[in-house]
Amino acid sequence: MDQKPVMAVIGGSGLYQMTGLENPREYDLDTPFGKPSAPVMAGELAGQTVLFLARHGIGHHISPSEINYRANIYALKLLGVERIVSISACGSLREDYAPGDIVIPDQLFDFTRGRERSFFGNGLVVHVGVADPYCPGLSKQLFQAVQPTSARLHQGGAFIVIEGPRFSTKAESNTYRTWGMSIIGMTACPEAFLAREAEMCYATMAHVTDYDVWHLSEEPVSVEAVIAVLNRNTQVAQQAIANLVKSLKPSSSCDCSKALASALITNPAVIPAETRQRLDVLVRKYLK
Repeated sequence: MDQKPVMAVIGGSGLYQMTGLENPREYDLDTPFGKPSAPVMAGELAGQTVLFLARHGIGHHISPSEINYRANIYALKLLGVERIVSISACGSLREDYAPGDIVIPDQLFDFTRGRERSFFGNGLVVHVGVADPYCPGLSKQLFQAVQPTSARLHQGGAFIVIEGPRFSTKAESNTYRTWGMSIIGMTACPEAFLAREAEMCYATMAHVTDYDVWHLSEEPVSVEAVIAVLNRNTQVAQQAIANLVKSLKPSSSCDCSKALASALITNPAVIPAETRQRLDVLVRKYLK
């Protein structure tokens, strides 16, 4: 790649490509964890190199449980990415977070099952810190980038991530509300945690599409309703990303780039050579 990317965008339901990218090109990568969901697209936006990855694949053919999250994050790491903005559809678990609104969450609750949650294992044990799973600096800049758009915007909130692909029952939805969750989705975990293991800054622009199934005066969530809201919000997402690229600056309020500095616990002498090689792009600076 000629120029180091300033950031990558992972697009979820409803955002399958980035408009306005000049000099577009495609990177069809393999990783030690398999192939990512789709080729990574690159291009220039406001004079900066930006990457784009369709989380669910071209044509939305990959279920939330089938996404190769490790390959997606690893591929972006191979291309030199240091910041990721995730675009996600979500349901609201709060009256004041209405369909059409945008939320920049600051917490995650992983309620998924059976997903590969870490790059590590196979002879290398790592305990990465994720008390604050979203990068505070990037999240703040993302919030500021959305502000000039027409969207109603909220800062903060706990994002619960369920396995899917089905939507919640009313009993489940009401339980998540009693737990203090703000929004609900299916793909932020383990994506955010893998980004932290890869020492990348990560923030989410969550588009509220519905009130899940708890709201008595609103229709229960449906694919049709989700897509309708996302289609209306696509222009907002594109404008916010352009604003962010133009204003992006290094953050002094995060330690994302040093997340593994105190997380590796295995004696380097006993790490298998195959594991070292597989994870070289993640750990080489700590295993010299």
